[in-house]
Amino acid sequence: MEEIFMEINKIKKLTTLAETKFLSMYKADYVNKSGKEKSWIIASRKTKEDLSEQYFNGKEGKVDAVVVLGFHKEEKKLIIIKQFRVPLNDYIYELPAGLIDPEENIFTTVERELREETGLKLEEIIKEKSGKQLYLSAGMTDESVSLAYCICSGEISKDNLEEDEDIETILVSREEAKELLLKDEKFDIKAFMALQSFVALGEDLFKK
Repeated sequence: MEEIFMEINKIKKLTTLAETKFLSMYKADYVNKSGKEKSWIIASRKTKEDLSEQYFNGKEGKVDAVVVLGFHKEEKKLIIIKQFRVPLNDYIYELPAGLIDPEENIFTTVERELREETGLKLEEIIKEKSGKQLYLSAGMTDESVSLAYCICSGEISKDNLEEDEDIETILVSREEAKELLLKDEKFDIKAFMALQSFVALGEDLFKK
């Protein structure tokens, strides 16, 4: 069988369109597989300097955020949240998550975000399943996350939420997860797939 190799599309120029503290917009000029010059709009958590190093000098891109797939060891339930999101003007079911601060690694961010968003205590991160760099919506952004499988404990609390965080933490059993998936609600795809996996595997989802 004849093997067909496609040339990798290459970005030639990066132009800043807008910059904010947490998100920036760039126009990338690139050459497509037919040799035609094209442009693409990219949303990124990275500065232009860091993104340019990644595109033009081969620097490895860092993980931007963590997503916490947590199991409450006393309640034997999956940890999810329901959060108000401005782009939707509505509440949506998600997993706890947050950006990695410059001085942090993936695992310290998991502990901090879990405490801030849910009040729960991190007991263990299942490292064999955690830490891989994953991309969320590659047609729009280079944002990447690490999914961390965790065992947690303690009581739910809103005491550490930031002013703009409108979050309700929910512990769901396997049967409750199954019922929730059937409801006409808004779901983040990561939370939806986590609920599906929990329904299928239960506590085994968190075994090494």
